[in-house]
Amino acid sequence: MTPTAAYDEIADWYENEFLARQESADDPIGIRQALNTLLGPGSGPCLEIGCGTGVYAAQVRSLGWSPLGVDLSAGMLRHARGRLSAAHCDAARLPVRTGSMAAVITVMMHTDVPDYAAVLREAARVLTDDGVFVHVGVHPAFNGGFADRSDQQAIVIRPGYLDGHWTKSSFTSQGVRYKVGATHVPIAELLGSFLDAGLRFTGFAEGGAPTPTVLAARATRSRRPRDRPILF
Repeated sequence: MTPTAAYDEIADWYENEFLARQESADDPIGIRQALNTLLGPGSGPCLEIGCGTGVYAAQVRSLGWSPLGVDLSAGMLRHARGRLSAAHCDAARLPVRTGSMAAVITVMMHTDVPDYAAVLREAARVLTDDGVFVHVGVHPAFNGGFADRSDQQAIVIRPGYLDGHWTKSSFTSQGVRYKVGATHVPIAELLGSFLDAGLRFTGFAEGGAPTPTVLAARATRSRRPRDRPILF
C-alpha cells in the first residue's frame, strides 16, 4: 500500500505561490548551479526521485538527459503533467528495473522522507554501472528546527543538530517545513548512508551565501558484492 503524502494538501500553494517566489529570484541558493555542475551534460534516462511538480525537468532536458520522475504526492504530480513523464509511487520501492537509469537525482527532498537511506539504496539499485547519482538537499549543518535563519547575515544554531528528528519547527511561516514538517539527519549520518548504499562520492558543492543553504553531492555506484570475483 502506498503511504499518504503530506504534499497533497499543499500542492496548489507549492506550485502557485512558493515556486513563484523562488523563480522570481536568480537561483538564490544554488540549486540549479549544483545540477549544472554535478549532473552536467549527458544522455539517457535521468530519474528524479521526489520530482514534485517537475520544476527541474526543463533544466535536466537542457543538459541532454531524458527526464523521468516519481513522487508520492498525486497532487504534486498533477502539476508535473506536461513537464515530464512521471509515476506515483513510494521512493523506497521504485517500480524501476535494476541497472536501467543512466542518471538519478534527488532535489531538495531528503528531508521529506522518514528513511532517506532506503531511497539511496533504491537509487544505487536502478543506476547503470557507469551511471551518476546527484543529491541536492538542504545543508544539514545550517537548516532544521534548530536553525534560525531570519537574519541571513547571522544564522543562529541552537541545540538539536545532533538529535536527528522530524519537526515542523521553523523560523518562518512562509516555507514548506512549517506546513509539512521535515526530517533532520546530521551530516555524518547522511553521508554514511550513501556509503552504506554502495555509492562512491565523486564531487560536492555548497550553495547559498553567506552561510550555505544547500549541500550537494555526486556519486557513482560501487560494484555490488555479487559483482566481485570469488577468490576462495
